[in-house]
Amino acid sequence: MSSMDLTELVKQPQDVTENPYRKLGKEAYKPKMLSSAEEEPACQFFFDLSKQHGNKRQSDEKGGQHFQRKQLKKISKPTGPCWFCLASPEVEKHLVVSIGTHCYLALAKGGLSNDHILILPIGHYQSVVELSSEVMEEVDKYKSALKEFFRSKGKRCVLFERNYRSQHLQLQVIPVPLSCCTTEDIKESFILQAQEQQIELLEIPEHSDIKQIAQPGTPYFYVELDTGEKLFHRIKKNFPLQFGREVLASEAVLNVPERVDWRQCTANRDEAEATARAFREDFQIFDFSELQ
Repeated sequence: MSSMDLTELVKQPQDVTENPYRKLGKEAYKPKMLSSAEEEPACQFFFDLSKQHGNKRQSDEKGGQHFQRKQLKKISKPTGPCWFCLASPEVEKHLVVSIGTHCYLALAKGGLSNDHILILPIGHYQSVVELSSEVMEEVDKYKSALKEFFRSKGKRCVLFERNYRSQHLQLQVIPVPLSCCTTEDIKESFILQAQEQQIELLEIPEHSDIKQIAQPGTPYFYVELDTGEKLFHRIKKNFPLQFGREVLASEAVLNVPERVDWRQCTANRDEAEATARAFREDFQIFDFSELQ
């Protein structure tokens, strides 16, 4: 350490945030009282969505609230090769079926079905809660287009995200034929399997948004049904990586238990290209990016 340059000694690794409790100079010794608008007891982490923010002191505005807004605007960078950043050489571009301004669609590698699709941001974001309003708006447009497309095929779609041990946001969209089961059956399957694995899966209030209950960097699992119902689990320790696939592949839903592990379902490149081409042509009339 004595022989290292000072800039190297103080250099921070990627994705490290500043300590929000550190104050410089005399501010470090000033006691700060939180206003009632800033207090957030742990028991209200989930559904306290009706807080009324009162007038805040000038010092409060320069403190935690201002810091959080600033951090939300920060775009993270991959710590290594990313398989899903569209500009990355690692992306399997033959699976891409649509490219918008901020997002793109690609077939899932080793999907639960031939029309298992992913909504992915073009830039590097780790989770939905990190997305800017512009990117989120396009995500919603793709979700609406896919729902309409699958509805025309006699299918409903289930969307889930696992923000845990994943570097780049992947919104998994899995169509389920209407003849297989009802939305209520799918919801019940998620809840029952969560209980069996001691996973606390909670229903989010109807008009709430996931950004209201999870901060950037919070590990979570999230499900959205075609009715708009949403289920959420805040991951605190180990979480089964294939949980979403296990539920949807179960006998109660798609009944394809052999496809739980995506690594056992990969097709060769020629087959994957043909499947992507067929999906692209079929989806074209629903694809808003074709009109841009």
